[in-house]
Amino acid sequence: MIVIDVTGRIPIFEQICRGICGDISKGILKPHERIPAARVLAKDLGINPNTVAKAYAALERDGIIYSVAGKGCFVAEHGNRADRRFTDEFEQKAREALHAGVAKETLREILETILAETPQGHEGVNDDD
Repeated sequence: MIVIDVTGRIPIFEQICRGICGDISKGILKPHERIPAARVLAKDLGINPNTVAKAYAALERDGIIYSVAGKGCFVAEHGNRADRRFTDEFEQKAREALHAGVAKETLREILETILAETPQGHEGVNDDD
């Protein structure tokens, strides 16, 4: 389920991308499953359809979804690309923090805290890879 924060700093189209990637990573959306039409999702979220179309275009460009003319958009076979979208961002932010002078041990402690707070069974669907 996609939740939009219109007051946040993250662009709405990126929030849509993250929401869809999250649903793919969690196994909610499966390969070749149809995702909502841009107009339908836009109406459900109360946003402009062009914003959803922009998100879908970005996801398609990244190989996370694919479109079939006259049929709609579907989840691509290689869902681990959705995971990669999150891990790339995580890596970038960690590098920025290190470059800004945050101690390695501080980053380790933050990650360990997050991992300890993660409920059993929510470790991710690709842990066996």
